[in-house]
Amino acid sequence: MSSRGKKKTTMAKLSRESRLRERRVEKEARKRARRDGAHGLSPEERWLSPDSPSPPDSPTMDQGTV
Repeated sequence: MSSRGKKKTTMAKLSRESRLRERRVEKEARKRARRDGAHGLSPEERWLSPDSPSPPDSPTMDQGTV
């Protein structure tokens, strides 16, 4: 049995659509990674991570206490 209908979508269109779907998936993954990375750590944990700059100056017991 052969198909009755004619193929209406060209390979170029199918290729464009698949690339678009892939880009959407990648964009969603980047978006999710940014969201998870921003909310995954508390402010103290962000300062303690090895790739962060030194923490802001905090008062200690030996700085001008009497």
